[in-house]
Amino acid sequence: MRRRSALPGFGLTMGYTLVYLALIVLIPLATLVLKTAELSPAALWELATSRRAMASYRVTFGASFVAAIINVVFGTLLAWTLVRYKFTGRGVLDAIVDIPFALPTAVSGLALTAVLAPNGWIGRFLTPLGIAAVFTPLGITLALTFIGLPFVVRTVQPVLEELEPEVEEAAAVLGATRRQTLTRVILPTLTPALLTGFALAFARAIGEYGSVVFISGNKQYETEITPLLIMTRLEQFDYAGATALGLVMLVVSFAMLLAINGLGAWSRRRAGHA
Repeated sequence: MRRRSALPGFGLTMGYTLVYLALIVLIPLATLVLKTAELSPAALWELATSRRAMASYRVTFGASFVAAIINVVFGTLLAWTLVRYKFTGRGVLDAIVDIPFALPTAVSGLALTAVLAPNGWIGRFLTPLGIAAVFTPLGITLALTFIGLPFVVRTVQPVLEELEPEVEEAAAVLGATRRQTLTRVILPTLTPALLTGFALAFARAIGEYGSVVFISGNKQYETEITPLLIMTRLEQFDYAGATALGLVMLVVSFAMLLAINGLGAWSRRRAGHA
């Protein structure tokens, strides 16, 4: 007996999906590629690898990478606390994790700038130590860490929920130390989720604009991120320069998408063989 579906047939749903995807995603991206195709390879290379562009890449990708690493470490600890322990306020803490999802990025950028400024709640303690947290790469990294944390926590948390505490108890009964349990039992299970969470946090950070534009100070060659440089090019009516930088970011984003999908497939295969 043929199973009935609640939705219309494959042809109609697939047609709607392709049309919607083309209008929302493919056509805008194709426009960027076609606009860039108007440039000669030499001109495209010169615009994409200019001194100012390379400086923005270093700030954007460097801060994004460091922020993603920080989120992997502390996001995993936070997910572990939420899953393994029962305490008062656990539900509130679990909800706070999702605040970066709901909060406008410009608001988070303003809040971080106010808190980390030399006269802010935290900045006033950093200034005597000679630590400048605003208008520096440090401030950019902190902002990117803030917006990327939920991606790691929400990726690792379901895996930890499926990892029963009895597994750790069994390892202890068999004579494993805490370090051996961590490195040989827990981390191998979490590795696919950790890699996926890292890729998601990194991909989110490289395209971030709102939370960084205030705290960075936008100093050329020092704290200018690539998305801001694209906006600057557009404001100067330098569409060729903007599209060249946009193409670079598109290629990197597509590579990250392939990496995330590949990690997901590897995780499913690994779970199937387990």
